[in-house]
Amino acid sequence: MASGGKERGASGESGQSGNEQVSRRPIMALLELLGRKWALRVLWELRDGPLSFRALQSACGGLSPTVLNRRLAELRRAGVVKLEKGRGYGLTTEGRDLCKTIRSLNDWAKHWAGRLEDI
Repeated sequence: MASGGKERGASGESGQSGNEQVSRRPIMALLELLGRKWALRVLWELRDGPLSFRALQSACGGLSPTVLNRRLAELRRAGVVKLEKGRGYGLTTEGRDLCKTIRSLNDWAKHWAGRLEDI
């Protein structure tokens, strides 16, 4: 925490709580969340349906249980991942919407990478 008991926001500004930062600059809060190591990978691996903790860890390859637990907790607090009784971790409605956007970004990245090869 920054001095004064306030969290440092996604943009590095102090003096704003996390909730104030999200309401003022939602894209920066989202990018800060998704920019955390393994966060995008966890979301991507859940795109086709729920996975148990072990299956998700295996799908992510090389991810320690500690880091996976931390990312899952953060993604659950953000409302994009949920723990489904008897099924494992899955995406919420907002998480599925976010993955649709990530799929579009993936399509764009494939096109872009193809253009880079031509240069």
